[in-house]
Amino acid sequence: MAETDTNHPEARDLIRAGQLLTRLPLPGGDGVRGAAAAWAWPVVGLVVGLGQVLVGLTALGIGLPAGVAAGFAIAAGLMITGGLHEDGLADCADGFWGAMTRDRRLEILKDSRIGAYGVLALIVAMGLRWALFAALLAVAPLTLLAGAMISRAAMAGVMARLRFARDGGLAAHVGRPPAWAAGLAAGVAIVGAVLATGVLAGIVATMVAAGATIAIALVARAKIGGQTGDVLGAAQVVAELTTLTACAAILL
Repeated sequence: MAETDTNHPEARDLIRAGQLLTRLPLPGGDGVRGAAAAWAWPVVGLVVGLGQVLVGLTALGIGLPAGVAAGFAIAAGLMITGGLHEDGLADCADGFWGAMTRDRRLEILKDSRIGAYGVLALIVAMGLRWALFAALLAVAPLTLLAGAMISRAAMAGVMARLRFARDGGLAAHVGRPPAWAAGLAAGVAIVGAVLATGVLAGIVATMVAAGATIAIALVARAKIGGQTGDVLGAAQVVAELTTLTACAAILL
């Protein structure tokens, strides 16, 4: 069934979303409804977040320091996703600030090599993630679930609102989520964040992440005229970090 033939969620969308956003060996996908399955992306985020929380709390439970536990939790998330979003962040940093023209930026985004801007972006992002995980795991571990869910909904929002910067590529192959899918993704993420962190932290974190996501979208539109898979990855990382930062400010 083609994604344009439906305007409602399907149970199999959970498998489709998992196959797109993780490296988990999930059976039962069919390669269709890539964009229409975007409503399920926060559910995939929940799975990733649960894996991180489980590993992190286990590490704390056997007596490891918070910093070490945070490192193991981060490693668990990277193993589940294959570093998909971090790769996008690095490529965007290289492309957006490593070239002066739109065409050259798009060329850099397609290049698998990483440059100085990409390395610096990863160092900053991973350092912030490590510090936030270390601070939150022992006190408010469920905030990691909020960050994972809100950031996947942020990707759906960017994908729905911005046109493709070029033909081809992962984002163009998946397609643009219909409004109902992006809206449902946002709803699922907000409810999950509130349940995980409480009403105040959940709403504030969502608003802060939304502002950061809008900023990423505006930069992408100014630099390359739209969005690519790399832009979506950068949006996920930034939205996750801002979500966790807001939660830390409120809960710690």
